Amino acid sequence: MNKRAVVLTLMLCFVGVAVCLADDANIGTWKLNEAKSKIGPGAPKNNMVVYEAAGDSVKVTVDGTDSDGKAIHNEWTGKYDGKDYPVTGDPNSDARSLKRIDDHTLGLSVKKGDKVTTTGRIVVSADGKTRTVTTTGTDAKGKKVSSTAVYDKQ
Repeated sequence: MNKRAVVLTLMLCFVGVAVCLADDANIGTWKLNEAKSKIGPGAPKNNMVVYEAAGDSVKVTVDGTDSDGKAIHNEWTGKYDGKDYPVTGDPNSDARSLKRIDDHTLGLSVKKGDKVTTTGRIVVSADGKTRTVTTTGTDAKGKKVSSTAVYDKQ
């Protein structure tokens, strides 16, 4: 195969990945709308969440505060395939998995070790302007926590 064919093939692959991720309603910067949210006691408050393309995966960066009001920052890079991918910067979780349910809905699972600590759903509105994350789980002390966080696209 000559160089021109290889370059064209690679360009088509990159365009294909970009088109697929461009259709991802989650891509972008999301700011917590505290007035519309119901953050349960003991649950972290993720003030800003950024979804961005990372090759054929998605990188999610979270900034917020923990249950004690201390700043948190964590990152996750993975695919919407329901498989566990490592989390960095979060002492309460080792892995997250996201699974696409439909064009606007993802299922969420968070693990610490082999134990699932949080499950939930992420739903982006039809107009793409809001994102609602509903979660239930247990905090680091084993106490049940649940939250509904509403985000506005920036």
